[in-house]
Amino acid sequence: MKMKVSRLAFLGMSSIAAAASMQAQQRPNIIYIMCDDMGYADMGCYGQQYIATPNLDRLASQGMRFTQAYSGSPVSAPARATFMTGQHTGHTHVRGNNEYWRNAGTIKYGNNSDYDVVGQEPYDTAHVIIPEIFKDNGYTTGMFGKWAGGYERSISTPKTRGIDEYYGYICQFQAHLYYPNFLNRYSKKAGDNDVVRIELTQNTQHAMYGADYLNRKQYSSDLIHQEALKWLDDRKADEPFLGIFTYTLPHAELIQPEDSILLAYKGHFCQEKSFAGDQSSRYNPTDIAHAQFAAMITRLDAQVGEIMDKLDEKGLANNTVLIFTSDNGPHAEGGADQTFFNCEQLLQGLKRSTYEGGIRIPFIVRWPGRVAPGTVSDQMFAFYDLMPTFCDIAGIENYKERYTNPRLENDYFDGISIYPTLTGEGEQEQHEFLYWEFHETNMLAVRKGNWKMVVKNGTCYLYDLSIDLHEDFDLASRYPTVVNELKNIIKQEHTTPKLSKFNITLPN
Repeated sequence: MKMKVSRLAFLGMSSIAAAASMQAQQRPNIIYIMCDDMGYADMGCYGQQYIATPNLDRLASQGMRFTQAYSGSPVSAPARATFMTGQHTGHTHVRGNNEYWRNAGTIKYGNNSDYDVVGQEPYDTAHVIIPEIFKDNGYTTGMFGKWAGGYERSISTPKTRGIDEYYGYICQFQAHLYYPNFLNRYSKKAGDNDVVRIELTQNTQHAMYGADYLNRKQYSSDLIHQEALKWLDDRKADEPFLGIFTYTLPHAELIQPEDSILLAYKGHFCQEKSFAGDQSSRYNPTDIAHAQFAAMITRLDAQVGEIMDKLDEKGLANNTVLIFTSDNGPHAEGGADQTFFNCEQLLQGLKRSTYEGGIRIPFIVRWPGRVAPGTVSDQMFAFYDLMPTFCDIAGIENYKERYTNPRLENDYFDGISIYPTLTGEGEQEQHEFLYWEFHETNMLAVRKGNWKMVVKNGTCYLYDLSIDLHEDFDLASRYPTVVNELKNIIKQEHTTPKLSKFNITLPN
């Protein structure tokens, strides 16, 4: 605890919290729903023809839908890190999925073996993250879903990073099972001293793989969603809150309860797809991959609808900024078939690619009275712009000056607030460029205006997105000056990662 207090001493906690308390009634709440691996065109309001998303379509009709919103990375952990830290992947510490369970021992849950340590690379504790800022400014904070910012008992868990109530998966690998052996909780209300495991005792009576797996009944997506609704039920109009709902749907595995949502799709596709399973990845088999995938998105849509209803029921909707997005582009894991559902193939690339399909994501914002309903914006931004945007929404001024750690030689904040775009107030500042890098596929990308350069294994490919959104025609040889300009941006923005695993091949 002493380390935690000293680390935040430069934040000026007491004076800020007192000022925040005085302004509580005027300060809007924020609920940020980030689903897992939903593609740009996987909902009706973005052109999807085969999957019903009535609540998300309604949300878009009540708010602003963005057409050029970007993740900060094409895969889960670093995408979430860019959101939490306000840094792009040339600066943030977590740049990939570094797993801590691989070399861990195992423990028993019933007849099932599971890992003794689970989780990913911790966020850098020297750099402040969004929930810490909001907690410091008088907000109640809750997070439900995937953490992905540190392994159990590490220096970076919900307990140590500004979260009051947490329930979900500390480890994103554990999230491959929708009927897991346990979920994680950190609850000040329950008196937890640290993140704990909550064994799902009905599930652990049955096997993790094969026919007996279907006898498990404790479906994690439903459990996480119900805990989020309970948390919302406890919220009061005069106590501002930040809810980060990192829901796991529609990520593989493709499985869910056989209820009315699944039955609405089962047997209704002229083409179906079988998936034999992948035990090493914890993906159980399915004979109805198309129906499962479609139903998982509709199930997510129903959960968003219940959140909207809860805000109405509590009288909180008018003072709550409700945001929906996806962590990165669509996956092709566990039997998922993006070619089938995105039949027009508007964007090239999937998850793990820095082509548009891997990083361009759906993004909807509803803020009654402040964001004009039914609007569409082509404002270009990325996840690292959400820290300054959230601060502007909450009236947290000068966040860079106040939260820069003086003990760091360089404490980067890369975001630009899109508050002016949302509200129409003030002039919208524009990025000179957006930046991505991802070591697993050895890819980088820079977008400047309509120019987009993708770098694969050190080789540069240049596209003009104004005429080639699918990134089919490489113009690098025709515009060497543009290529050199974008190379210089990479040279300027890339910092050597502290973890060598995240090294990447820079362009020649």
